[in-house]
Amino acid sequence: MFEQPTIPKLGKWIFIITVFLSSLHFPLVISYQDVGIELFLKNSFLKKYHLLQFFFLIAGSLMTTKHSQTQSTLAKSLTSTSTNTPYFKAAETTEMPSYVTKCPSNGLCSRLPPDCMTCNTNFSCIYGKPATFDCKVKPHVHCVDQNNNEQENFTINMTCQFCWQLATTDYVCTNSTNCMTVSCPRQRYNATCTVRDHIHCLGNRVFPKMLYCNWTGGYKWSTALALSITLGGFGADRFYLGQWREGLGKLFSFGGLGIWTLIDVLLIGVGYVGPADGSLYI
Repeated sequence: MFEQPTIPKLGKWIFIITVFLSSLHFPLVISYQDVGIELFLKNSFLKKYHLLQFFFLIAGSLMTTKHSQTQSTLAKSLTSTSTNTPYFKAAETTEMPSYVTKCPSNGLCSRLPPDCMTCNTNFSCIYGKPATFDCKVKPHVHCVDQNNNEQENFTINMTCQFCWQLATTDYVCTNSTNCMTVSCPRQRYNATCTVRDHIHCLGNRVFPKMLYCNWTGGYKWSTALALSITLGGFGADRFYLGQWREGLGKLFSFGGLGIWTLIDVLLIGVGYVGPADGSLYI
């Protein structure tokens, strides 16, 4: 991980000065190796200078060795620190599942909503007949039996049928405000239905279904009929239902000289003419 350091700056300068002195005064052969320093002196007359040169070489070698040991110790300490760094485990999540909010605590297991339990499929059940299913509560859900004893495994009784086969009172569906309720034939729309919490059934509890348009915009049939009988000649019934073009036609034609007024009384009375937005009467 770490490169071995070379001769430090001060050691380099000492080594250069030594070589320079030797080149000026006497022949000196120097070999600098990892295991030590070998000096071969050719002239014994200048021993004093040789001692000075030897001192410089030894000082440079010692400083180089000391620097290398310092760098090696630092590398080892860094490596040891990195390997001994404590490992912090991620804190365990204590969040409760979302279904727990729907599950009453310490209530009867047989009355738990379907989201609070998992049940085994009873392949021997007959469609439309009562059947028994083995169920188990989900984690973090607590329930009791008839004797107020806590239990995890229990049985429930229900009719063997799929959720989309339930009665219309057992599920809730979305309404559409874009389809015409007063039309021939009656229009249908794609609705998304959800089974009520206290109802048990087989299959998906959310399913699509084709339903007749049955929404209302707040118009009353009795009000529309009363306006058609009393003020129909001035188009008041058509204005009330949001059909302002027909209302203007009746207004300026005095109800089609009475003929249009009589026809509208019959059409509104039988429910053939309804609000302009396509909704049902209240």
